[in-house]
Formats: sequence, C-alpha cells, structure tokens
Amino acid sequence: MLAKTAIEEIRARSDIADVIGTYLTLRKNGATFKALCPFHKEKTPSFHVNPQRQIFHCFGCGAGGDVFKYVMLQENVDFMGAVRLLAERAGVPIEDDRYGGGGAGASAGASQDARRIKDRLYALHEDVATYYQECLEKDPAAQEARDYLDRRKLDQAARLAFRIGYAPNSYDTLIPWGQKHGYSPEELEQAGLVARAPETNKRYDRFRHRIMFAISNEQGRVIAFSGRILTADKQSAKYVNSPETSLFRKSQVLFALDRARQAILDRREALVCEGQIDVIRCHLAGVDWAVAAQGTAFTEEHARKLKRYADSALLVFDGDEAGRHAALRTAGVLLQAGLTIRIAALPPGDDPDSYILNHGPDGFRELIGGATPALDFQIKAAQAGGSIGDEATHLRTVAAVLDFIALAPNSVQREELLRQAAQRLYIAPEALRVELLPRLRRATPRTDAPTPPPPVDPAAPAVPSAPEPDVPPSPDERVLAEHLAANPALAPLVEQYLPLALIRHALCREFVTAVLAAHTQPDGNFMDMVAERDDESRRLTTFAALIVSAPGKPTTEYADDKVVHDVILRLWRAQLTARRSALASLPDSGSDTERTRLTFDLQKLRHWETGEPVIRAQMG
Repeated sequence: MLAKTAIEEIRARSDIADVIGTYLTLRKNGATFKALCPFHKEKTPSFHVNPQRQIFHCFGCGAGGDVFKYVMLQENVDFMGAVRLLAERAGVPIEDDRYGGGGAGASAGASQDARRIKDRLYALHEDVATYYQECLEKDPAAQEARDYLDRRKLDQAARLAFRIGYAPNSYDTLIPWGQKHGYSPEELEQAGLVARAPETNKRYDRFRHRIMFAISNEQGRVIAFSGRILTADKQSAKYVNSPETSLFRKSQVLFALDRARQAILDRREALVCEGQIDVIRCHLAGVDWAVAAQGTAFTEEHARKLKRYADSALLVFDGDEAGRHAALRTAGVLLQAGLTIRIAALPPGDDPDSYILNHGPDGFRELIGGATPALDFQIKAAQAGGSIGDEATHLRTVAAVLDFIALAPNSVQREELLRQAAQRLYIAPEALRVELLPRLRRATPRTDAPTPPPPVDPAAPAVPSAPEPDVPPSPDERVLAEHLAANPALAPLVEQYLPLALIRHALCREFVTAVLAAHTQPDGNFMDMVAERDDESRRLTTFAALIVSAPGKPTTEYADDKVVHDVILRLWRAQLTARRSALASLPDSGSDTERTRLTFDLQKLRHWETGEPVIRAQMG
C-alpha cells in the first residue's frame, strides 16, 4: 500500500488551481476561479475551483471533488493512476510495495532506487534532446539536415516547437558529451542512446547523421528518440527508434499525444496518422488532435490508451495500397477497443503531409470532413478488383464485413454495424446475423457477450434477478436517471417504491444506485459515488456524463415527482405483464385466478392513486 504520508505530500504539492489550470483556461472570480466545464457541454461557465478549500465543483453536471478526483475524471484513470500522475508532476517519489520484494523496508528502498534511476533517465533525455536541437541549428555538418527540413517546409519555428534535432555523423559523440554533462556511459546505454558492438563490446552512438524526433510521454517529458536517415542507403533503415527502456514501451506510446490529448478530449475524437511528419503537419495546420503510433503498428495498448480520451477515431493513412491495408488493420484494433471509426481516403501517392502542403489546411479539413465509416471503407476495399454484380465478389465482401463486425466488443455495437451492413449489401439482417455467429464463437470469449433473458418464473418474486448490460436503457429508465440527476431530492421516492432490479440496463441501474447512495450522505455528490463504483473500463462514468449532459434533460425545477411516479408505474406494469404472460402457459386452475388478479392490478397501475397500494403489496 502507498503510504498515507506520501499521498498527503502529493496533495500538498499539487495546488488544485495550478493543476486544473494546465487543462483549462481559468478566469479569476473573486476568491475562486471559473471555467467552462470539461465534463459536459455548456456555453456559460458553471465550473468553479476553490483554492482555499482545494476543491472543484460544477453546478451544471454535479462533478466535484479534490485534485485527485479531478485528475481521475480528466484522465480517465483510477485513484492510483491519478496519484502517480500527480506524483510525477510534483516530483514526489512514491513507494508502493506491490512492486517490490521482501519486507517493507526492502520494497521502499527498491522503489526509491527505481525512482532515482527514472529521474536520471528523464533528465538525460531532456538534455540530449536539447543537444540534438543545438546541433541541428548550429553545427555546419547539419546543413544537409536543415536543407532536407526546408524542402519539407518545416521551418525553424516548427523545428523548435516539436523538438527536432540532428545526431552528428560520428560513432563517439555522446560519451564525451555525457562525461562533460555528468552522465556515465552506463546511463547512456540504459537510455538506449549508445549500444555495444557485438565483436568488440565497444560502445558507440546508436544515432548517426539522422534527423532526430524527440518522443514524449503524455506529460510532455522526453522518453525516446526516432531518427530519420538523410543519406539513401539500402543497408540502413529509414527510421531507427530508441530500444525499449524503463521509460519507453513502443506498444504504448502515441506520438504527440501530449500535445493532442486536450483537443482529443474536447472533440472526443482522435485523428490517427502513420508518420511523425504527418502528425506535425496536421498540428501546424491547426488539426491539433492528430497522433501516430511510435515505431510499431497500432496495438491494443495504443487503442486502450486512446479510448481514455476519445469515443471515435478518424484514420488518415497513405493513399497507396499499403496505406489502405494499414488503415483497415488499425480500424480493427480500434474497433476491438470499442471506438467508432471513420477513414478518410487520400489520393494514391499522397499522405497527410503532402496533401496539406498541396491543398492547404482548408482542403485537408474538407477531406477529413468527408471521411466514411470504416464499414463502408471495408466494403469498398473488398469489392476492389471485382464486378459489383459478381457473386464471388459479393460473397467475399460479405465475409470481410462479417469478420470486421465480429471484432466489435459488445452486442450493441455489433447490432448497429449489422444494420448498416444489411443496408449497404442489400441483405436481410437476420441472414447476416446467422453468418456472424460462427465468427463470434471462434473469437476470444467476451465477458460482455449477450445472453438471452431468463424465463419469468410465475412463482418467483416480482423483481427480476439480473440487469442486461448490452441493451440500451429503455426510455423510462433514461427518464428516471435524468430526473434523479437533475433533482436528487427525488431519491426517497425511488427508494420507497422501485426495487432497483426492475431497471434492466446495467449501467443505468448502477447510476441510480450511486444517486441513492449519495443522497444518504451529508454533502454527498453522486458523481463521486459514480467514480467509486466504476471499474477500469470507465463505462459507468461515461454513461453518467451522457445522462447529466443529455440534450433536453430536465432542469432541477422541472424534475418533479409526477414524472417519476409515471416511470415507476410503467416499470411495474412491465414486470407484472411479464408474469401474467408466463402464467398463460401453466395448465392448473390456480394460474387462472392469479392471472385475473394481475389483470386487475395492471388496471390499477395506470394511475398513482390506485397503483401505489398495488406496489406496496408487491413489495410486501
């Protein structure tokens, strides 16, 4: 466990106004600060930060808490994730004995040693990035690099903004440089900046005569480098990247995410490119939500990281055949993470960099504005090279589309994709659904795969046993959630007359539970309860944000008990109707009597005055 003293030290060094000010534009308002809330759409600021109490609160959506809660909501991480982010920002070493061996003392010592090593590596990467930048701008030998960047229309301002540098054409530059600046050869090797020759075991510079791109983590700290070759050489790779180190895991790092994440959060969409210069060009053109995988194809870890910030992704890959294949493969990885995907088709021979240079930022925005859903892109790619009316082409297209749909992680997304595919391919949805089933069985079992609802037992209690996680909330369930969010004072009415198991939608049920729990506590905030009840997927937090920011949602003065009365009556009617239908299949005469009684009860449930006694009787 992390020591409480460490958490309090992190809190003391993390002034809430300073932390939130790195995400939002705060405006002074007396003793507090105001801003537009980042957790729901609004035109008038209702988000307040109180430096004296070190808390924030939004009077629009109800979000609130301390600095840790803000980072949890903003970054979509759990409490320990927020602690680590704030600890790194504040420079507080954290000792967590889950990562150590032996006793607490040994673990604390190992943690401190690991922290010291990481801090040295961070400092080393920052200093080397500055050194490479100075070489690019001042070294006469870097003229070829400067000429290349000039041809690529990357001027000095762009080079400085994106930490672009130059590695000298020498095998032994960094070790003397390191000795001069207090870094040992062992540290340079740990950072992956020097390597050893297999024959002689002698250390040498990994990067030589290359344009150097500094790679940063989400907090903007340099953790690695990518070097582009300047001289055409079939024996040398076009790009050489830092090896994996304690700071750098290429399967997890997205280039320019530190610059793009706020724009991605604001839009809830990320633009994904293939290369670093493509991403840089997008940012220079004002398309500042662009990122790219770093040194590898897009991975599940990349997709999960992107899912923390976005609900959808827009892919803009090279316009050649390899780019199209890469776009479809990446779309599949992102679909598995639960994102919706669009793909913008570039002309053959173009990439985002060349397209922006040739057509300007407005032309590029027009291009991405016309991006098509990934499903349509998949259909077009599968039909390429065949005749539209050809049966073989049609069957090949159906197979490719179903393989793509099978990657979707939940039944709601699969059903929507099936509906779209049926329209595009002129095939009955039922036929596609039958063909999809074998593909789902071959896929890795999903914990959220849909299961048929259990049959209603006439002798069972009125309350159903389990919610259905993958169906959307019914209109009544959504109305109930929106009214409780707008006016939590309605909570006692729900507690008294509505067993929560009557709410079939899993997330809606959890949300209502959080509102009811918050109502029982002094100064309880239901968004705090939501965060506590949520798991790492953050699905409940996302659902709650949709409820509190829903267009047309009731305001506090219009969220009244009459609407909630009507919802409770309808939910009970649905339950009793299901029980009555189940009784119809039973042969004994006693079921007839019960069906008759339920029919009379259903009539009474049309109005609160007559239905309230029925509900009391059902609840015993």
